[in-house]
Amino acid sequence: MSRKLLSEFLGTFWLVFGGCGSAVFAAAFPELGIGFLGVAFAFGLTVLTMAYAVGGISGGHFNPAVSVGLTVAGKFPAASLLPYIVVQVLGAIVAAAALYVIFTGKAGADIGGFAANGYGEHSPGGYSLVSALLIEVILTAFFVIVILGSTHGRVPVGFAPIAIGLALTLIHLISIPVTNTSVNPARSTGQALFVGGWALQQLWLFWLAPILGGAIGAAIWKIFGEEEKAGHAGSVQPAQT
Repeated sequence: MSRKLLSEFLGTFWLVFGGCGSAVFAAAFPELGIGFLGVAFAFGLTVLTMAYAVGGISGGHFNPAVSVGLTVAGKFPAASLLPYIVVQVLGAIVAAAALYVIFTGKAGADIGGFAANGYGEHSPGGYSLVSALLIEVILTAFFVIVILGSTHGRVPVGFAPIAIGLALTLIHLISIPVTNTSVNPARSTGQALFVGGWALQQLWLFWLAPILGGAIGAAIWKIFGEEEKAGHAGSVQPAQT
């Protein structure tokens, strides 16, 4: 179990350090030109790379909403859910702390929004609470559906991380303007702790919506998903965001 928890810690650390790091430094240095397209790909690449690196050990969730979704779908033991969530959140916080130290190493650095998630006046595009809630629920639901589908026994083994990484990229392309994209309560928590104030006040939404979306996605999959093939019943279930 300790190897699995360490894998989840490292995977979530890499997701936040790579994904949020690209957002933080891209915002600080827009002349470098990666923009939100580059940020979207950065998040997708973090999941793809770590799913291959440690997904075979822990399943590669890196996201409390994914762990909840897989539990609802009957693909992950409920007894392991809380330990996974704890180490995922810790990995996100440590990554955010590392980013904070690096970013503030420049004289006069202002962390600004620090890639935190928000709605209303703190939404990049000024979108409302209802808009933020709806998009986070829908996108997390589909993310879990992609995860369950791409790791199903009928799908060729070894390609799931590619589908999952690309799904997370697409999710960010859609929702960065709305919420700065969460679909991952751990990712939201790490950044909010260093921004404080409004980010902590709005953090509840970025726990509620992704977890609700993950559960809905799992429920939808159970309606139409087929049983695992016997030969692939133990296949890895890697994931993100």
